[in-house]
Amino acid sequence: IEIVQVGIPIIPGGVALLGGEGFFGPVAGFIYNYVGICIGSIINFFLARHYGRPFILHIVSEETLDKYMKWTENQNKFNWFFALCILAPAAPDDVLCLLAGLTKMKFWTYFWIIILCKPWTIAAYSIGLQFGAKWLLKLMGN
Repeated sequence: IEIVQVGIPIIPGGVALLGGEGFFGPVAGFIYNYVGICIGSIINFFLARHYGRPFILHIVSEETLDKYMKWTENQNKFNWFFALCILAPAAPDDVLCLLAGLTKMKFWTYFWIIILCKPWTIAAYSIGLQFGAKWLLKLMGN
C-alpha cells in the first residue's frame, strides 16, 4: 500500500502509516512503511526522469510544479533543499521526489537522501498518529 500511495495520491499517507503499524505492530509496521515509502519514492524519481514534466502535470498542478521549479536552478542548493524537505515532516515529499527526477540530481545522491532522511519523518508521523489515535479513542470513551 505504501508503494502505491507514494505514486498515486488517492490513499492519504497517514492512513497507510497507521494501517501498517496497526496490522503489524510498531516495529514491523515501521519497517514495512519505511521500505514501501522508499521503493515508491524511487519509482517516482524514475517515472519523472523517464516521462518528464508532462507526466508530473497529471499528478500535480502546473502552478505547484512551477512553485518548486525555482529551487532547481542551482543543483547543489536543490540537493540540500531536497534533503532538508525529506527530513522535515509536512513537506510535500511526493512532489519533491517527482521534481528531483526532472533535475540533474544523480540517482545515488537521491537514493541516499531518501534512505537516510525518510526514517525520521516516518517515525515522527508514526508516533504522532499513534498518540493521536489513542487520544481520539480516549475522547470517544473507548
